[in-house]
Amino acid sequence: FQGLWGCPGALSGRPRRQSPGTGLGSVTSTPEGSARPGKEGKRQRRGPAGASAPAPQRGERQRPPDGGARSPQRPRGLRGSNPFTRGQEEEWRRRNRTALTYIAAAAVGMVGMSYAAVPAAFAFAQEMEAVKERVVKVTFNADVHSSLQWNFRPQQSEIYVVPGETALAFYKAKNPTDKPIIGISTYNVVPFEAGQYFNKIQCFCFEEQRLNPQEEVDMPVFFYIDPEFAEDPKMAKVDLITLSYTFFEAKEGQHLPLPGYQ
Repeated sequence: FQGLWGCPGALSGRPRRQSPGTGLGSVTSTPEGSARPGKEGKRQRRGPAGASAPAPQRGERQRPPDGGARSPQRPRGLRGSNPFTRGQEEEWRRRNRTALTYIAAAAVGMVGMSYAAVPAAFAFAQEMEAVKERVVKVTFNADVHSSLQWNFRPQQSEIYVVPGETALAFYKAKNPTDKPIIGISTYNVVPFEAGQYFNKIQCFCFEEQRLNPQEEVDMPVFFYIDPEFAEDPKMAKVDLITLSYTFFEAKEGQHLPLPGYQ
C-alpha cells in the first residue's frame, strides 16, 4: 500500500512531513476525527456565559435568553386594558372633582352669609339717619303657654327710642322643674300697623331653646324702628309700641302663630 499511495503512513493516521527538496512544499495532515472549523460550530448555540447549549428540540418552547420566567400577560377585561375605558374614567373623575368643588364652595358661602347677616344688618342700622324729633316709647310683655312650665319675663318694662336708632332689650327665662324642657317662642307688635317698621336684628324667636333643670338664661333682643315710620301719615299719632313674646313647649308637628299686621 505504501507504494500504491506513495505516502507511507497515509493509512496509519499519523502526521507525516515530507523531506525538504522534494518540490511539493511542507504539508501537514490533520489528525483523524478532528472537526473542521465553521460547520459544527455553527450548529451549536452559546448561552449567556459563552458555553455551548443544545439546540431546542421540535415541540419544545424556547426559553428567554436570560433564563428567567416569562413575563405575565395582562388578562383581558381588567381595568386599564381599554384606552376608551381609561378615557371615560378620567372624565368621570374630573367631573366628580368639579362637582365636589362647587358643593364645598356653596357650603362655605352659606356659612359665611349666615355669619355676615347680623353684622351687615347692624352696619345698615348704623348708617340710618335718626329722626331725633320723634320719640317712641317701647314696652315689653312676656307670656307663657299653659303647657310650658317656665318662668318668663322682661328685664325692663319700657325704653325710649327714636326712629333710625338701634336699641337692646333683655328677657329672662328659667326652668324651675327637675327635667330639661325645650321651648320655642313667637312675637307680636302692637299696634299691628307699626309692625312693618319694627325690625329685629337679633332675637330668640322661632328658635328652640333648651333649658336644663333649674337653669336660668338671659335672652337679648336687638332692634330698631325704620326712619320711614316718621314719614307715614298713619303713624303720626303712634307714640307707643308694645313688643310681646309668648313661649310654647316645642313639640313635633307644632305650628306657631306668625306675627302679622294689616
